Order: sequence, then structure tokens, then C-alpha cells
Amino acid sequence: MSELYIRVAEDESEEPMEIPSEDDGTVLLSSVAAQFPGACGLRYRNPESQCMRGVRLVEGVLHAPENDWGNLVYVVNYPKDNKRKMEEIDAASAVKVKRGFQKTSDLIVLGLPWKTTEQDLKDYFSTFGEVIMVQIKRDAKTGNSKGFGFVRFTDYETQTKVIAQRHMIDGRWCDCKLPNSKACPDEPMRSRKIFVGRCTEDMTTDDLRQYFMQYGEVTDVFIPKPFRAFAFVTFADDQVAQALCGEDLIVKGVSVHISNAEPKHNNIRQLFPNFPGGSASLAAMFDRSQYQFPSFHA
Repeated sequence: MSELYIRVAEDESEEPMEIPSEDDGTVLLSSVAAQFPGACGLRYRNPESQCMRGVRLVEGVLHAPENDWGNLVYVVNYPKDNKRKMEEIDAASAVKVKRGFQKTSDLIVLGLPWKTTEQDLKDYFSTFGEVIMVQIKRDAKTGNSKGFGFVRFTDYETQTKVIAQRHMIDGRWCDCKLPNSKACPDEPMRSRKIFVGRCTEDMTTDDLRQYFMQYGEVTDVFIPKPFRAFAFVTFADDQVAQALCGEDLIVKGVSVHISNAEPKHNNIRQLFPNFPGGSASLAAMFDRSQYQFPSFHA
């Protein structure tokens, strides 16, 4: 007698698997259990009554209904307690798999010292876990670092750990976070605008634009009038703006300090105690010009 295969599935709606029968036309329960662990029998839907019928099982051997397996799909039976446990195990496994396969993302590293190399970056972050990629953004013309870069880890848990803390890299504190496009919806967008302090009267908007263009595309430069020794520069890329914050740069031979352009009106009087009209007047000027005031840096 040629080998016969019967069609078996865990559920009627699922794609069946073919299980081999024995020479006498019977099917060993062990053959079913090898493909469906925990199986204790088979059942099928009677074509006439549409009721489910059990397949006769004798000493581990399944016998064909009316001596003919036909073209039916046989559904696996499990012990009730065993089935419940298997469902719980499957659910727990699914959660573990989902957690285990959470994809990592490219993280942006802000505030890098200009001297930091990609090897320095890799050496530092490798202490947290396996690093897939590191990249330092550089000026296309000069090749100089723009003060920020990217890192990607193999393990999602490592990524979470790195984001949760600040990092001392080459003597400077740096932040590591998800880029804006992948941040949480309620996380505010970082400012593309920087505050340039300690400016001199001979600095023009063109001077500042030309200087800061080496770091990235500049969309706007604003110097308040009357002159108050500071200016605002806006970049097309907020990552460039954030990378420059905290730096002391030399513009036209003068050291200027770069900080965030944030709305901190309560610091106005401390920074500009002699401004005509006081802090309210200065705050109003910023509101009218739609430029935000920076946070105070001691």
C-alpha cells in the first residue's frame, strides 16, 4: 500500500500540514505530536451533519473514519489544561520576541568637541554595548567637524541606557538623543536659533552670516537696534544650532558666546539691568520681533 498523507491543522481556518500514515492506513499519534507538540487526538467536521467528530484512538494509533481518511482537514485536540498553558506560553513568548526585536535608531550626539574623531566616538560608546555605526558630521568644504554626530547600537536596551544620561566626551558634556523626526509627539522641537553674546558694534549681519555659514545653511541673522551687544542667528538645521550651543567662537577677532535662544524673560533684568524701560520693555521688543530670549549662562 502506497504511503498516504492526511491533512492536519491546529484550527479549521489555518493552513493544514500533511502527516504520513502507516502501511495499514492508520496514523500514529506520535507522528501528529511531532508536528503539534501536546496533541492528544484528532477531530473532523462531518460533511453531512456539520458536527465535529472525534477520530478513534487505540493505544496511540489513530484509525481512519469508516476506513478512509478522505480529503478532510483533521483538527488537533489538546488537553484543556495543556492548551491553556500553551496559549499563555505563546503569549509570553510573543511579548519577549516583540521586546527582543525592537529596532534601534540612529541617535544624534550633540555638543561634540571639534577635536573628537569617529574612532574616539566609537571607543567611548562601545563601553555601553556593541556599536553598529558612528558618524561625525563635517563641513563639505573644510572637512571640519560641525560639533555633532550620530551613533547606532545593536541592542535596544543599550540605546535606552545611553539616552537616559549625559556623556563626558573628550572633556565636554554631550547629549545623546533621538532626532526630532523620531522623538515622542509631545517632545518640543529644538530651536534652530542661537543667541550670540558679546558682539561688537562693528559686526554686521553680513559678517555673522558669512562666519556661521561654515557650520550650515543660515536662514536669518538679527541684530537688535539700538545695539545691545548680542545677535540672533537662525540655521536651516536645528542640529547645527544645538551643536554650537555652549561654544566660545572668534568672530572678527572677538570672542563671542553661543547659547540657546529660549524664552527666559525672567533673566532679562539680570543680563541687561540698564536697558531703557526695564525688562518689560526688552521683553516686548522680543515679542514684537518674534525672537526669543536666551537662557542665562553665568
